[in-house]
Amino acid sequence: MQKILSYLRKAIEHYNMINDGDKIAVGLSGGKDSITLLMGLKALQRFYPKHFELVAISVNPGFEFFDSNFLENICEKIGVEYIEAESHIKEIVFDIRKEKNPCSLCANLRRGILNSFAIEHGCNKLALGHNEDDVLETFFLNMLYAGNLSTFAPVSYMDRSDITLIRPLIYASEKEIKKFIKRNDIKVMPKNCPMDGVSKREDIKDMLYKLTIQIPNVRANLMGAIKRANINGWKDVK
Repeated sequence: MQKILSYLRKAIEHYNMINDGDKIAVGLSGGKDSITLLMGLKALQRFYPKHFELVAISVNPGFEFFDSNFLENICEKIGVEYIEAESHIKEIVFDIRKEKNPCSLCANLRRGILNSFAIEHGCNKLALGHNEDDVLETFFLNMLYAGNLSTFAPVSYMDRSDITLIRPLIYASEKEIKKFIKRNDIKVMPKNCPMDGVSKREDIKDMLYKLTIQIPNVRANLMGAIKRANINGWKDVK
């Protein structure tokens, strides 16, 4: 946990993610990233000089293996309020629209539902569990498939909903998160999306893995390049 907390504090302080009196909704999917984020923020809450509240919001997409009880038990153990948002994402994306590349639509629908429930429960911030690998994979996806140099921002203010989106795990690699989950014997919910393992993102993940073997410092170099170019809000606030 100490290592995870160091990544969280670094990101939070670099980008001024948390202020006194914030009520933060954590998007809890049941995967390793969202569970690590929730546990990390709960641990941080105990000693962080700025006081903030936490709630966990899970969007039930309608997939077969989504387990509400599993998520509720996680929240109960660490003392965080659990809120489940029912949705028709599976039906809309796969049955009605029959999307060939459903990830973008699915993510947008989830985000919209999370925003609505966060507002409904008095939250001013929404925390998502995107890690360092997600930052770099999104950068490559946008460059190779859309022809632009961009990735998601550490902090985004959404004026329509008056919610600020924060991503406190941006400095934690997927490898470190897996290590945290394994060493603490934390169970995660089985993947329940039919696109897991077959998306374009998986191809980019493989490419990044191979690049890391060939160029050991490639990840640090890429993160440095994103920051130096001030891509989409990546210049340090502090």
